[in-house]
Amino acid sequence: MMRQLKPELQAAISEYPAAIQQQVLLLRAEILAVAETTEGVGELHETLKWGELAYLTEQTKSGTTLRIAWQAKQPGYLGLYVNCKTKLVEVYKTLFPNLFRYQKQRAILLPTNQTWPLAELRICIAIALRYHLDKVILND
Repeated sequence: MMRQLKPELQAAISEYPAAIQQQVLLLRAEILAVAETTEGVGELHETLKWGELAYLTEQTKSGTTLRIAWQAKQPGYLGLYVNCKTKLVEVYKTLFPNLFRYQKQRAILLPTNQTWPLAELRICIAIALRYHLDKVILND
């Protein structure tokens, strides 16, 4: 069952164009579903950071924060942001060098006019949600 959206999160989403709102909700659903099925992650804390939807593994401290953001300066993309001090985007680039567009060490940029490769996106989400558990494996 999908977790109900807190009013402050709904307000943040409502600032986006209608088509983007649906994609934000889809990406949110993917993050929550991956968290539920990924060992060691536990329940996610859903909040706002810098006015953007953010997902934290507060209960288990297993991973790094994931954020969802759309920016008018890049209207064709929805960003899945990670902590830029990690090597997560490098890991994603190694696994999927030509599948996603990346923004430096900060994000996977998902095109707003195409279907996303969900299986691979779920892998990236799971890696971020287990980041602290798997840091040695990730060589970070």
